Amino acid sequence: MSGYRYGPYTGGPDPLEPPYDVRGAVDALGESVLEGTDPSSALRDLLRRGMSGHRGLDDMLRRVRERQREVRNRGRLDGMLEQARAMLDKAIGEERAELFPDPSDAARMREQELDSVPSDTSRAIRQLSDYDWQSAAARQTFEELKDLLRREILDSQFQGMKQSLSQPDTEAMQRVKDMMSALTQMLEADARGEHEQQDFDDFMAEYGEMFPDNPANLEELVDSLVRRMQAAQRLLDSLSEDQRGELSNLMSQAMEDAGLAAEMARLAGALRERRPDLDAEGWPRARMSGQEPLGLSDATTALAELADLGELEDSLRQDYPGARLDDIDEEAVRRALGRQAVDDMEALRQIERELERQGYLQRTDGRLELTPKAVRRLGETALRKVFAELPEGGMGDHDQHDAGQAGEFTGSTRPWQFGDEQPIDAAATVRNALLRGGMTAPTDLPGPLRRPGRAGAGHPGVRLEVGDFAVGETERRATAAVCLLVDLSYSMELRGTWGAAKQTALALHALVRTKYPQDAIQVIGFSNYARELRETDLAGLTWDMVQGTNLHHALVLAGRFLDRRPEHNPVVLVITDGEPTAHLRRDGQYWFDWPPSPETLELTLAEVDKMTRRQATMNIFMLADDERLTAFVDEVARRNGGRVLRALPESLGEYVVRDFLRTRRESSR
Repeated sequence: MSGYRYGPYTGGPDPLEPPYDVRGAVDALGESVLEGTDPSSALRDLLRRGMSGHRGLDDMLRRVRERQREVRNRGRLDGMLEQARAMLDKAIGEERAELFPDPSDAARMREQELDSVPSDTSRAIRQLSDYDWQSAAARQTFEELKDLLRREILDSQFQGMKQSLSQPDTEAMQRVKDMMSALTQMLEADARGEHEQQDFDDFMAEYGEMFPDNPANLEELVDSLVRRMQAAQRLLDSLSEDQRGELSNLMSQAMEDAGLAAEMARLAGALRERRPDLDAEGWPRARMSGQEPLGLSDATTALAELADLGELEDSLRQDYPGARLDDIDEEAVRRALGRQAVDDMEALRQIERELERQGYLQRTDGRLELTPKAVRRLGETALRKVFAELPEGGMGDHDQHDAGQAGEFTGSTRPWQFGDEQPIDAAATVRNALLRGGMTAPTDLPGPLRRPGRAGAGHPGVRLEVGDFAVGETERRATAAVCLLVDLSYSMELRGTWGAAKQTALALHALVRTKYPQDAIQVIGFSNYARELRETDLAGLTWDMVQGTNLHHALVLAGRFLDRRPEHNPVVLVITDGEPTAHLRRDGQYWFDWPPSPETLELTLAEVDKMTRRQATMNIFMLADDERLTAFVDEVARRNGGRVLRALPESLGEYVVRDFLRTRRESSR
């Protein structure tokens, strides 16, 4: 046993961990779906809200926007120019103070030279680069200005360089130059297909302190550099034309003075070859609202952060086709919102993955759909909601005590017939054989039954014939063929009744499947045309933005369904908010007219008469108090004998289920 060690499993996800429980997520999805939302929108709403103690996308989006406001309030983008001008004015002032008491002509000449310094900061610095400073304080201030510019400009390109060059000297500048050269050579080697990871590791071992974000490979390093270069360009684009020219000249001059201009240009060219989009135009001007002047490095960092936050905001909105949580950059979430937000994002991703892995969601041609497993659960949820509104008691059952093929045993038997699926009643079968005289002597038994030592040998037997067999008789439950006709026209959405109709259809499906499995159900949706809807279609179904309420076509389809099941009791339920305004022509095309044409009404009522001859009672649930609709349904009730129920959307499910149960009980008597 000394060779065994016990500890936490580190080889990946715990293989003994129970599956992630997504039933709560399915139920939350169901709430939205039952209100009429399609599955993709329902999942997006769930992920926006969050669940199980984890923040959703909306909360993260709110925090990202708060972070954007904080970054914009940091200060002004022209701070580098202001700071450089202030230090230059300080140096000139210190020099003038040194020259003022000097009565020599040389002092007056130097004062005239200072008077001719251009107002443009970059040109002024260039002109004073060769000036022979008389004031030691002024000379020191001017050198500090040049060092500041070098550090700020290098840090705007290589984040963290300002700290590395806190004490700039010739050796430090040469080391930066060597780093740029080595990086350019590595990029050029990679372009030729000659770069290896070891080359990058050697580079980081030599110059890693200049890259505090610690990239893991060349691609990550390029991402970081391009991000800074784009932010620097966006900074320039956000300044006025005069400011942009002044800052550009200032940056170029600082790089020339440091001897880095050539290497910087070479490196920028290598990066542009690798990332052609680096010079993409059309960047929006940054809007900074703070009052404090920002240095070049801080301004570049702020704009890089704003760019990251903008991209993160776009991905968190998830409002583009095929959007998935995997599209959201985890590192961007960590930088912007912290580690807890990464954990919340992973929890949301787990919900999305587990809904697919456990068989509740599936993607078909890039479209998210609920699986039959999820739809069954939604139907049960819808049914529970409906039954919660029904009064207790009075539901009953619908047994018909008659010889049949299903139900509980009655205690009586009947002769077996070819095709019977009921279990054989062994006692009755043997009794029939004995009454027929089927007793046999031991010598009449087949050879194998007469072998010595065999159990039962020497005893009489019973020879069975086909006519002896009997089956147990059962109670037969009345079977029904249920047709639910649901209006899908645009008016259902306008009146806010579509969600209730969808929930009702799912609830009725679940009721028939679970409580009356011997029944047959067909759901038909109708707008300009009618079509049969499978249970899985219902969850993702939405209203049709078309003109027409083609009840005529729906009744034709329902009639075909009933004709194929003559042994079933026909039940027809219609949910609509308007009278028929369309019918199916002989050529298969629909005809729409408003107000309804006489032909539309005649053809629709003809199908109603056919339903009456099939002895199918039509019960219509009206979702609108409209004069034309009322006149039409009253005529249907007169011709068919069915009922008309005026239902509010919130009570539609209760009305339909209660009416179905009442119809089933009446048909069972």
